[in-house]
Amino acid sequence: MRCANDKIVDRPFKLTVVYDNNPYDSALKTDWGFSCLVEGAEKKILFDTGSNGDTLLSNMGQLGLNPQDIEIVVLSHFHKDHTGGLSSLLGQNPNITVYCPHFFPEKFKKAINTSGASYKDVQSHQKIREHVYTSGVIKGWINEQSLILESHKGLVLITGCAHPRIVNIISRVRQMTGQDIYMALGGFHLTGFETGEINEIIHSFKEQGVKKVGPSHCSGKDARNLFQNAFGNDYIPIGVGKRIRVS
Repeated sequence: MRCANDKIVDRPFKLTVVYDNNPYDSALKTDWGFSCLVEGAEKKILFDTGSNGDTLLSNMGQLGLNPQDIEIVVLSHFHKDHTGGLSSLLGQNPNITVYCPHFFPEKFKKAINTSGASYKDVQSHQKIREHVYTSGVIKGWINEQSLILESHKGLVLITGCAHPRIVNIISRVRQMTGQDIYMALGGFHLTGFETGEINEIIHSFKEQGVKKVGPSHCSGKDARNLFQNAFGNDYIPIGVGKRIRVS
């Protein structure tokens, strides 16, 4: 399946980081995990839910975001720092469809149904809503799905932790869609990587045509600094409360 590129959405995507261990808005709580709200599609989509439901809902409240408005949740992989806030969210709004990788435990999926929500198993690259896609499950030392948004400027790739390696995810997404990635943001899983390794990854980003980057969550301070030095004005500082507009 390839993303359609003939009728790109006219209105911009608005991304809001509602959960992250990196600070941005001092009024919000930082905590280990990641969650990003996507507005501008047919429905409001929350990608991942952080570690703690109280923190997730508190940050949403501070940002003026209503849990009742969320209609879709996409979970990247089965780690608590990406799924831990789901039950609290569904307690506020059970009218949600949860897209989770097919290998999630049956007990977890049953709890979604018990809350009154529904889930869809994800295995392959597919459309979620107009101009919004899942990468499908990409295999790695931990299997994971990412979110793909189709904008006028190119694809926006949002990753949870990039356990299958961020360079591999970018390559796979370009291959499956036939399009370049304009912006990549989220967890790149580079904490503890040597400077030389990170520089090779940065080189691959540029070689594969990625224009803007926003490493967060598990990317690590060293990687964030190196990406900032390499991308300059095309580096996006990501932390909880950061809002990004992509037209």
